[in-house]
Amino acid sequence: MRVWIILLIYNLILPLILLGALPGYALKIVRRGNYGNAFGERFGFFSRKKRQILLNLDNPLWIHAVSVGEVNIAKKLILSIKRMDPTIPIVLSTTTPTGASIAHSSEASVIIYHPLDFLFVSTRVFDLISPRALILTEAEVWPNLVNKSVKRGVEVSLINARLSQRSKRRFKQFSFFTKPIFSLLSRVCVQQESDIKSWESMGVSRHKVFLTGSIKFDSEGINEPNNVAALKDLLNKLFGGKSKKVILAGSTHPGEESLIGKVHLELRDQFPDLYYLVAPRHVERRHDLVNELRNKGLNPVLRTELESQETESLDSYDCLVIDTTGELNAWYYASDIVVIGKSFLANGGQNPVEAIFANKPVLVGPNMQNFASLTSDLKANGGVIQVEDEFELIEKISEFLANPEIGVTLSQKANLALSLHKGASDRTAKLIIN
Repeated sequence: MRVWIILLIYNLILPLILLGALPGYALKIVRRGNYGNAFGERFGFFSRKKRQILLNLDNPLWIHAVSVGEVNIAKKLILSIKRMDPTIPIVLSTTTPTGASIAHSSEASVIIYHPLDFLFVSTRVFDLISPRALILTEAEVWPNLVNKSVKRGVEVSLINARLSQRSKRRFKQFSFFTKPIFSLLSRVCVQQESDIKSWESMGVSRHKVFLTGSIKFDSEGINEPNNVAALKDLLNKLFGGKSKKVILAGSTHPGEESLIGKVHLELRDQFPDLYYLVAPRHVERRHDLVNELRNKGLNPVLRTELESQETESLDSYDCLVIDTTGELNAWYYASDIVVIGKSFLANGGQNPVEAIFANKPVLVGPNMQNFASLTSDLKANGGVIQVEDEFELIEKISEFLANPEIGVTLSQKANLALSLHKGASDRTAKLIIN
């Protein structure tokens, strides 16, 4: 099918899809409080100050990253680009408020909310930025924006390209629609060799597909965050100067906090110096979460309330709910054992790599569909433990606590397995700017 026909159908259907999604979007604004931030930017309307900044940028790169995971990829790529050519201006767009908050710590020249892919909106923003190249992260291929770039002679790169089994099935089912759009891409940077054929089957010519490794799994330049010492001091205050072993459940989804909390309570009978940290994926759930954990027999305190608490009252707490944004990576370094969320009571799983880079033993639940290849590789190399349920989770954590050397070996094997991706950021950056 010709591209112009596809775009015609797409532009007729897209407003209907967005109209149907409007109630859910409005609910997010109410629940999360900050989801409506820079609402105008999503339609291509910027403040006078930001508009002037965009107009003054000379031939910038435009990198789009949806949310937290993609923004972290973009940050690493930007560092590599800046090392190679510090004069290149960069516009970084993101979709979510959490993504935007993390993006502000990047080396990008300006941060914007990504415009909706309406034809007139994408055209307005494209003309304002006038980029030298467009870089899309993982799976964000917007037809109008990509077509506009190609028509203007601007290269479009898809970096850290990812195809889950679900996405692959969906794209193949609608290949008459997706293949012509994917064929417009100038290059696709894939994470592993098996991805090459997958993207060829999606309509991307072989000469456009490059094996770079995963930026997300690239340990090059990874250092311990600056705020780790402060977080450890906070824990020391919370523990009253006592030594404790910390289980951190990261990026959890509803129900998982209680499930892992129950595991913690079971283990605490045998290991009384055990402490539970939980970082929910969506911090707006914090108050409901505190009540839920209390109903399960725990006495949690919020991270945002901890510093205002009197030291004498801290002994009563046995659980810390991390309700801040952008600190999770540092909390991995301050913990002893990490359990990855969205892998027990939700499908998909969350990325375990940051915890591995922090040299912590990592356990995941049965549902790691979004990271199936990574989980398979790590398991094959003895670098991660995947459990089926809470009972097996209790068993494996008990082993780590009784024999710490098991966790050390697990962490070492995990980092060795990821070493194949070292330098992925630099390899990708060279392809884009050369």
